[in-house]
Formats: sequence, structure tokens, C-alpha cells
Amino acid sequence: MNKISKVLIANRGEIALRIIRACKELEITSVVVFSEVDVDGVWVRKADECYPVMGNPVEAYLNYERIISIAKKSDCNAIHPGYGFLSESAEFAQACADNDIIFIGPKPAHIELFGDKMASKVAMKKIGVPVLEGTDTPVISKEEGERIATEIGFPIIIKAAFGGGGRGMRIVKKAKEFSKMFDSATNESMKYFGRDEVFIEKYVENPRHIEVQVIADSHGNVVHLGERDCSIQRRHQKVIEISPSPLLSDEVRKEIYRVSTKAMFKLGYESVGTVEFLVSEDDSIYFIEMNTRVQVEHPVTEVISGVDIIQRMIEIADGDKLQFLQEEINLRGYAIEFRINSEDPQNNFMPSCGTIKNYLTPGGPGVRIDSALYEGYAIPPHYDSMIGKLIVSALTWEGVVKKARRALDEYNIEGLTTNISLHREIVRDVDFKAGRFNTGFLDSKMDKFSLSAKSSLADEKEKISFLSKMIDTIKKNKLTTRN
Repeated sequence: MNKISKVLIANRGEIALRIIRACKELEITSVVVFSEVDVDGVWVRKADECYPVMGNPVEAYLNYERIISIAKKSDCNAIHPGYGFLSESAEFAQACADNDIIFIGPKPAHIELFGDKMASKVAMKKIGVPVLEGTDTPVISKEEGERIATEIGFPIIIKAAFGGGGRGMRIVKKAKEFSKMFDSATNESMKYFGRDEVFIEKYVENPRHIEVQVIADSHGNVVHLGERDCSIQRRHQKVIEISPSPLLSDEVRKEIYRVSTKAMFKLGYESVGTVEFLVSEDDSIYFIEMNTRVQVEHPVTEVISGVDIIQRMIEIADGDKLQFLQEEINLRGYAIEFRINSEDPQNNFMPSCGTIKNYLTPGGPGVRIDSALYEGYAIPPHYDSMIGKLIVSALTWEGVVKKARRALDEYNIEGLTTNISLHREIVRDVDFKAGRFNTGFLDSKMDKFSLSAKSSLADEKEKISFLSKMIDTIKKNKLTTRN
């Protein structure tokens, strides 16, 4: 390492803890900021230094002026934004540069380009990446949007121009639905991103959602670490991620690798990033967006590649060359990540809060937990519902599905409701086990799933209770016999 010696982590939860661990292995001092409701966060205790940011719990992680001030006062010479919050803020990245602080991520210009979904689509199209038919500029009015949608032909999809994560996105299958869906998309876009501009694209029915993990340094080296299949979604929000995809042909796989690395090289991209595609039923590929940050699902790629993505991200920000060439990367086996959310699958996925009780996690070979939970920790209601990630890996698809079933059955979180019961149903589904799924998978299966929260651990408790009663009975009988 050359320059980075002390990193401020502008985030919370499991990703903050993940970055702290990467820093420790690189012998870099870690610093965290925390909101008043996060004072009991395990990441706050694990960091070398911690500083409170008072006020609104969400704004604490968005107040970049305050965060930069803390970084300077604590002598941090770099900031890692994690994912969410400020991670894709070009303004924040530029503010770091203006204050002689290294932003551990891409250049502000690239964050700005790919934060604009239309501009990024135009840029990728110019360098030969296939894109969906649609508008290249924001739709000026509802009337213009309806005319464009009719010209493209239904179904179409309305998307927030300056957002992501499924927010501000609406599918319109018939002309009569357009007006209502347009209002809904623009309103949600304004709520989450502070801007109501939207654009329109042709909607691909039941595609696979495939993304490619890329890493690029400042010396012109660009590599990929394989793909992830993110097709299993609910309301455009990823639920399960898999690497590699059990659905792709070798021909399609090679093509998305080629166009992803070529695009990042031509654009001069630096840092880690994810190029996302839709793959249609006829194996056509279409670029949809680029995420200029570390992804929630990065662990599955780490597991099959052996590459620590967070550490490489820090080293690239420090000006280092990549430690490996493309031909030196060996992808091995399969990995699946299950997002563990504090929500009730039986009650329209209503968010759930509470204090963690009887917290038992699975283990064994090929099982990884990325989480900041512990018994007695109170889940605050202010943030995203994801409270952890279960990652399992094995050499074969059949093996990883079996391991997932075992690990999910061992997983027990009491004190609030989680979506673990949904994951248990998914891994027992015949189509999932056969590797047959697309973005319509969950919608078609939800009514068939039994989402009782009872786990194998509950069965174990019943067994323990039964055995305890038997032991008590035996003891009483022995005493009676002796008497």
C-alpha cells in the first residue's frame, strides 16, 4: 500500500463490518460514523475509532459535509462509502477529492454518467453494447410518454432516470394503464431520488437478470470475475443471487463478459463495478444499468473466485495495479446468497422490528454469514429491511442447493419475523432445484408456498423438551426403585 493508512467507513450494518475486516487484514486503521440509534451496532465496537453523527438516523449517513469534517479531524485519508447512502453520489466523491481525501470507488465522472440511466445507455450503445429500444432523454409529459409507448408497442416499462434498486419503476402492459402507472413511477422517483424524470423502454417478458462483476485499475487493466444471476426478485428487488448462473449457455456467457470488459476499458473505468443485463428467452442480451459500487451480492463472487473484492477496491483507490490477469482467475463451483430481511412474507412482506432473541446461525464447510446481528440487538425501524446474508457454496448445482436447504433449516432468529421461511420454500421448489427460473419466478410461486415461520430448530426444541421430560421420568423411577 502506498497512501491509504486510515479509512472512514460512511455506512452501517453488515457492509460496515465487512469493510472493517478488510481494513484490518490490510493493516489499515478503520473509523466509523454512527447515528444515535446505531450506538449498539457491533460494527461501532469493532472499528478502531467511532464518531457519532446526531440528528435524523438516515440523514446521519447522507450528511457528507459532516462526514468529511469527521474524516479530516480524525486524520483519515480515505473514505469507503459501502453500498447505498452516498456510494453513488458523484457530488460526494468530488467533495472527497476537493478535500484531499481518497474516495474508494470510481471517478466522479463515471458515477455521474452511470447514475443517469439514459446517458449511460447512450454511452454504452455508442461503444457497441446492445440496449433496449426506448427513449434516450427524459419523457417531458404524460402525453408524450403515452405516444412513445404506443410507438414502441406494449408492454413497456417506465423507469426513474436518476435512480435504481427497482424504485420508480412500473410495468405497463396495456395502453389504458399508462396514465396511472406514469403518475405512480414519477411520484415514487421523486420520493426516493428527489427527481421525477423518467424514461421508457420496451419491456422484456420473463427475462433472466444477469450481471457481470468487473474490476479495473488505473493502469488500463480490466478483468471480470464471472456473472451473477439475480433473476429471483420481488417487486424488482433482488432476493437471491447466484454465481455462476445455471441458466446461461457458454456462448451468451462469453458475450456478456466480452462486452462488459470492453465497455469498461473504452470508458476508462476504475474500481469495482457491476454491468447489468437482461437476457431474453431467445438469448438476446440487453444492457440495463451499471452500478458504480460494491454490490450487496459481492460475496458469491468472492466465494467462487477467491478474490477479496473489498480489498482490491481499496488497493485500486491507492493506485495499485491488479494482482492478477484474466487468465489467472479460476472460477470454481457454485454459490448462492440469500438476503435475510426483517419482514413478514405472510403479511405482504410488512417490515418487522424487534430485539433479537435465540440467535443461532448455520455453519460448516461452504457456509458464510455476513451480518451485524447478535442476541439482544434491537433492529431499528429507520433503514432497509435487510439484516444479513447467508452465502453457501459447493462444487455442483445440486450440491449447493442441498447445502442451502441444510443451512436455512439451521438458521434461527427469534424476536422478529424474517423471510427465512420464504427461502426454505424456494430451495425446495422443483423448478429452482432444476435451475429453471426467471424474473417472474416468485410471482408465479408465491401462492403455492407455505410460509410458516416454524423451523427445524423449533422441531429440535420440541425434541429437547420431550427428552428432558423422559430424563425427569427416568430419574423419578430410579428414586422410587431405590426407596
